[in-house]
Amino acid sequence: MTSHPSSPSVADLFYADGRLKAVPRRAARREALLAHLAATLFEDGRAYREPEVNEALKGVHEDFPALRRHLVTGGFLSRTKDGGAYRRQQRTDAPGGATTAVA
Repeated sequence: MTSHPSSPSVADLFYADGRLKAVPRRAARREALLAHLAATLFEDGRAYREPEVNEALKGVHEDFPALRRHLVTGGFLSRTKDGGAYRRQQRTDAPGGATTAVA
């Protein structure tokens, strides 16, 4: 198995059909999953409306609200103050729990 030493492989978190088995409880595994989801589901520089974010996440796991919340609180997605738009964030190793909001 080949994986980057600083980020555990996320391949074993998914079924063959691309659906997520479960959201990992361990912080390092969850962070690796969130980074993978942000990079594969959301384009840089594009604003997404909440229904678009939900639809993308529904394709991965039925608990899409929890995934959306983890992506925002983990600093992988930013959300406007009114909650109407989301953008992928470039993390510079933001501490866990850091919430990024944009005007």
